[in-house]
Amino acid sequence: MKLSAEGIKNRGEWEAKGYSLPSFDIENVKKSTKEKPFWIHFGAGNIFRAFQANVVQELLNKGVLDRGLVVAEGYDYEIIEKMYRPHDNIGALVTLKSSGSVEKTVVGSIMEALCADSSNEKDWARLLEIFRSPSLQMVTFTITEKGYLLKNASGVFMPGVEDDFNAGPVLPKSYIGKVVTLLHERYVNGELPVAMVSMDNCSHNGDKLYAAVNEFASEWEKRGVCKSGFLKYINDESKVTFPWTMIDKITPRPDAKIEQILKDDGIEELDPVITTKKTYVAPFVNAEECQYLVIEDKFPNGRPELEKAGLYFTNRETVDKVEKMKVCTCLNPLHTFLAISGNLLGYTLIADEMKDEDLLRLVKRLGYEEGLPVVVDPGIIKPRDFIDEVVNIRIPNPFMPDTPQRIACDTSQKLSIRFGETIKKYLENKSLSLDNLKVIPLVFALWLRYLMALDDNGNVFELNPDPLLDDVKKYVEGVKLGEGVSDESLTKIDELLRRKEIFGVDLFQAGLAPRVKDLFKELCKEKGSVRRVLQSI
Repeated sequence: MKLSAEGIKNRGEWEAKGYSLPSFDIENVKKSTKEKPFWIHFGAGNIFRAFQANVVQELLNKGVLDRGLVVAEGYDYEIIEKMYRPHDNIGALVTLKSSGSVEKTVVGSIMEALCADSSNEKDWARLLEIFRSPSLQMVTFTITEKGYLLKNASGVFMPGVEDDFNAGPVLPKSYIGKVVTLLHERYVNGELPVAMVSMDNCSHNGDKLYAAVNEFASEWEKRGVCKSGFLKYINDESKVTFPWTMIDKITPRPDAKIEQILKDDGIEELDPVITTKKTYVAPFVNAEECQYLVIEDKFPNGRPELEKAGLYFTNRETVDKVEKMKVCTCLNPLHTFLAISGNLLGYTLIADEMKDEDLLRLVKRLGYEEGLPVVVDPGIIKPRDFIDEVVNIRIPNPFMPDTPQRIACDTSQKLSIRFGETIKKYLENKSLSLDNLKVIPLVFALWLRYLMALDDNGNVFELNPDPLLDDVKKYVEGVKLGEGVSDESLTKIDELLRRKEIFGVDLFQAGLAPRVKDLFKELCKEKGSVRRVLQSI
């Protein structure tokens, strides 16, 4: 059994092992896609293969679609050369159920896989051809938030950007330069309409893509290196749009345990590849069963009926509400609480924390009692249903190898949006009392205790990466476990609790600082105090 066009022809063998296979004629779909491509996706990573590619497969199986996907990779070409092409763009998706069972699917909806490399004559020519096609409706992206940056944190242009600014839409080097060059090709061939849709997991992602594309178009027009009017085309919503989206699906790195399941089924040639750019790819992906993709419905060239596979199309305001529901109350805050407390209690798997009665009780209080009262209902997804799924299915999923150590990274950058926004809502609404907030002040106190880099048994552990780590840990450097917290140390901590850029509010002005400090003092009393305080809330 091999994951290839030839290898999946013996359907009975695969189906006997419990695999769902493409039920459409792959060769006919490939021909139609070649002639009239409708969707090209940039970013050939795991989320694309587990989510977008599987959605298209479902719609092909149902007969809703008659064409498949084109994928392009503009950063790590070895993903295409060493993984997609040797397997004829066919892969396995293993869906990890919270019940402990798995669902196995052979995904064959990807009809072309291309290197977005302007020095690759064949692939680049095909990309230009696709962007000249009137049938192209949507260009989507999962290239990570960093992929939209034209400058690094020091304000220095990313590699290739300045060269691309000067050269114009000719043999671009930078990722966004390639995208804008292809869009320029669409402009010079009739100002054809298209939706440019970021599906990356970041706030207002469409604006980030637009800003990068618009800056390129502005520079090119300023320097006279592109066809006049290109900037106007980019900014004409009847021609080009940059919808917002909210995506939510956990797709961890391909797991060795899942690889073994597939090998035991008799599948050959499953060895992963680690590229020279350190990308870890395999012929299979593993992902959780739950998924959400909410898309602003702005498609100037029409769009496929993706709602028939469970995607949501709505307006920009609703996309924003769904994102805030997830990030500010119903999912991300629960993860952050578990990440900090998990480090202190010695956990190495988030799912295991949900078996801890104290943590489970507090997770539920944080979500249902403290967060849910301030959620703005987006209408298309009920907040209580969403949080029910998070608490009962998603976080406890034993297959999800998410660790508190990974989620605790960059905590100083997360507290403001994940907890500060809720505090602001309580302050704005006279019918809500800050006295009801028990877990949110506890999270802040636990974070201070975490910064001491000692677990609840007094053992040293390594703090996770955070851009403000050296800055914030100095506030607790004088505190010793079991020796009490001195007035001098508390005065230093006062400075930290006033920092709005970290907590979203000045915790003294909000009236929560005394509570945080009292909890911190309790957490530092002795070994075992973290557990004792958790039990007391």
